[in-house]
Amino acid sequence: MKINFSPAGKENSGDKTAPNIGMEGETISGGDAPMTLMEEVWDVVKTVGLAVLITLIFRIFFYQPFNIPTGSMQPNLLVGDFVLVSKGTYGYSKASLIWPLTRINSQTIIFDKPVERGDVVVFKNSHDQNKDYIKRVIGMPGDRVQTIGGLLYINGKQVPREFVSNETVACRGYNPKAATWRETLPNGVSYIIQECQGNEYGLDNAGPFLVPADHYFMMGDNRDNSQDSRTEYVHYVPDYQIVGKAQNLVFSVDGKKSHIWEIWKWPGAIRYSRIFDRVE
Repeated sequence: MKINFSPAGKENSGDKTAPNIGMEGETISGGDAPMTLMEEVWDVVKTVGLAVLITLIFRIFFYQPFNIPTGSMQPNLLVGDFVLVSKGTYGYSKASLIWPLTRINSQTIIFDKPVERGDVVVFKNSHDQNKDYIKRVIGMPGDRVQTIGGLLYINGKQVPREFVSNETVACRGYNPKAATWRETLPNGVSYIIQECQGNEYGLDNAGPFLVPADHYFMMGDNRDNSQDSRTEYVHYVPDYQIVGKAQNLVFSVDGKKSHIWEIWKWPGAIRYSRIFDRVE
């Protein structure tokens, strides 16, 4: 016969109404009542809501990932790159928020910090339904910016550039041999630009532009394939429309090597060497 002993050393009478006794003499309940359907639904809603709230806080106040959909910043940023943008570098404005709050009528910037010449930034283009654009800051408030024969001039002085090489690049649907140059701004920031069509194409002769107060002049590094401040479609960018500073690549994929349904090709389409590169 199997005998169960209580902690007091007495034989358990087997009374089903008697409470269970724990090792330290505490009473153990028979278990919580099962959750109702509504309680389970509410528990899921709370979990999902908390996850969404944490994500929104992170996106608004810290970092937000952006995908590069066009080649306007080649050769430094490629189509299929995913960049991490720091939201607090220049302070917080309506551009830091999420839609539809980005459309509110406000020009306030909290914790306003200066934008540096040469920074690569994401901004809201009010001339294009508030879409996100990514360009390089070329002109500061009060600057006089002009391009003459493909050369960049700031305040009447040519920005020096050195020839790097001729590269075969994708540009407007074909693959020309494009000249790449290293351009160095007055504050010492240096980067590579490319000219798909040489120095006498489209916006290679534009301006002069006098940048208003609290505005910036943006240009793409792919000078012959960039819709930027040289056009009326973008023009001068107000400081309160700047989302943040592009800092690092977190992922990069070459969409030409794999379609979305070709899962077996995905590993070969990833540009592993670009992951975690700094945006320069």
